[in-house]
Amino acid sequence: MEILSLLLGTVLLRPYVFVFLAFYLTIAIINMGLARSVIFTVLAYTIAFLSEYSSTRNGFPYGFYSYIDTTRTQELWITNVPFMDSLSYSFLSYISYTVSLLFWSALNKNGWDIRLKENLPVQTSLRVVFTGAFFFMMMDVIIDPVAFLGDRWFLGKIYTYQEEGEYFNIPLTNFAGWLIVGTAILSSWCWLNCRLEGKFPFQKRNVPYQALLGPGLYLGVLIFNLAVTFYIGEFLLGFCGTLIFMGIFSLMLYKIKNPEWLADKD
Repeated sequence: MEILSLLLGTVLLRPYVFVFLAFYLTIAIINMGLARSVIFTVLAYTIAFLSEYSSTRNGFPYGFYSYIDTTRTQELWITNVPFMDSLSYSFLSYISYTVSLLFWSALNKNGWDIRLKENLPVQTSLRVVFTGAFFFMMMDVIIDPVAFLGDRWFLGKIYTYQEEGEYFNIPLTNFAGWLIVGTAILSSWCWLNCRLEGKFPFQKRNVPYQALLGPGLYLGVLIFNLAVTFYIGEFLLGFCGTLIFMGIFSLMLYKIKNPEWLADKD
C-alpha cells in the first residue's frame, strides 16, 4: 500500500511528466506495438537509473550531483534517485530516436501526411544511433538549466551539483554524460530490436502523419521548457534555447520538404 501511495504521489507531484509519458507510449505503440514499447521503456529506464546511481556516487557519467530528498515521503524513490527522473529518459530518448529516423529514412509523403519507409538496417544503423543521441543531449541543453531552477516554478528544487557548472550553472560533463547515455540506450535498443524480429514482429498502426508524431512530441517538450524558462524571467537562457530549437525545427522542415535528403538511394 505504501508503494502504491508513493506511485500516486509521483503522478500528482509531476503530472506534466506523465502527460508526456502518455503521449510517448501512444506514439511508441503506434510505431512498433505494445511489446516493443514496454521493452524499450524498461531498457531505457534501467540504463538511465544505473547512470544516475553511478554519477551520484562516483561522478560518472554526468559529474557529481545529488538529489535533494525533500519529496522522499511524497513520491517513489529508488535508493537515492526519484523514480520519475530516470523514467523520463524513456520518452526523451525515444522521441530523440524518432527525430533521427526522420532525418535518415526515406519518406512517403502526401502533403503533410508523412510516413517512414520501412528499412530495418537504416533504423538500427550507427548513424541513427549517434544522431539520436545527439538530439537527446540537445534536449538536455534546454531542459537541465531550467530544471536546476525548479525552486522558481512548480518543479521544486530537486538536485544540486557538487560544483557550479559552465553553462547556466550546469557542468559540461553533464551534457557529455547525456551523449554517452543516449548512445548506450539507443545502441542497446537497436541491437535488441534486430533480435526481437522473430519473437515480437512489428505491429505498426497505419495512421496519418506517422513520421511526425515523435518529432512533434520532441518539439512539444522543448516548447514547454522554453515557456517555463521565459515565465521565470531567464531571458538569456530562453534566447539560447530558442536558437537551438529554431535550428532543429529548421532542419526538420528542410527534411520534410526534401524527403530523400540523407536517405539511402537504393
